[in-house]
Amino acid sequence: MPDIDIRPLRTLDELRACVALQRETWGEEFTDVVPTSILKVSQRIGGVAAGAFDEQGALLGFVYGLTGVEGGRIVHWSDMLAVRPEARNFGLGRRLKEFQRRAVQQLGGVIIYWTYDPLVARNAHLNINVFGARIAEYVEDMYGETESPLHQGIGTDRFIVAWPVSDAEVHESLTATHAAGVDRELLESPILNHANDTRASATQTIGERARVEVPTDINSLQQTDHKEAIAWRQSTRSAFRRAMSAGLTVKGFVIDDCAQRGYYLLDRR
Repeated sequence: MPDIDIRPLRTLDELRACVALQRETWGEEFTDVVPTSILKVSQRIGGVAAGAFDEQGALLGFVYGLTGVEGGRIVHWSDMLAVRPEARNFGLGRRLKEFQRRAVQQLGGVIIYWTYDPLVARNAHLNINVFGARIAEYVEDMYGETESPLHQGIGTDRFIVAWPVSDAEVHESLTATHAAGVDRELLESPILNHANDTRASATQTIGERARVEVPTDINSLQQTDHKEAIAWRQSTRSAFRRAMSAGLTVKGFVIDDCAQRGYYLLDRR
């Protein structure tokens, strides 16, 4: 592993490199690029704009977020995280997030929010099992139709996750998440949806525990079978809507490599 320095973006060249990496990650037509001016000035009022730099000073990844107030508490919204493909085996995503959490700790913040697509299994694993973030809300089509090729065609449904800033709360959350991942009752609970079967979640009774199924690689599926990718969006949207309306919450996430499926574990406890 190369010697990597994680620190705030400082120079104009570093800010410009961050803008370039945004376009490389989300596409040249991406309309929600954060410009250099906002990256710079947001740092003056509690925002976090930090990069991971190699020994030659090249930007390998970045994290960006805004700090604000919610109900009298200092909170942070983590807006963007990107790592270059050639550097994705170095654990930079986790290190950038941890840098961000420490920065928010110093500001007196108590929670960090961000969003991710519930269909992306690797992000579910990272957010729930690695970071210990909790699912706070399911939002249908949160960003509308964007210009990014990663978003087109299946909508932008998102989970809003809440990541505690306190070390003790992170430990508590991870302990509960890992316990859910080996809970036989949860692992054997009814599946509320299946691909190409939007009727399953509409007719199945919601009990004390349930699972919602997702493919292990929705991005590849979008390229090979767009119709099936849309069916996954429809079935998971219906399942999560019904489960959460019935009072169930996400307790954990597991991946079955043999079945090529991921499973959200939900219960009412």
